Amino acid sequence: MARRPIDTAPKDGSKVEVCWTDRDGQENQSVAHYRSLERLRMAGGDWDEADAGWWAYIDGETQKKISPHSWISGEEGDE
Repeated sequence: MARRPIDTAPKDGSKVEVCWTDRDGQENQSVAHYRSLERLRMAGGDWDEADAGWWAYIDGETQKKISPHSWISGEEGDE
């Protein structure tokens, strides 16, 4: 498994393991998926450009938009 820059992660809605730092400086690893504005609007609700991005469950019921810095690829390669 290799860590890769987040800009190389799939943005098709598939779930991937991402690494991100919370506001307290704690490093986290979570399953997340990228939600485009188009995909959010298809689900219903009042969404705008600021809502597009990476979303992860931070507990069993709560989703949060996060800013990951990398993702973990199942493929071998240079880290």
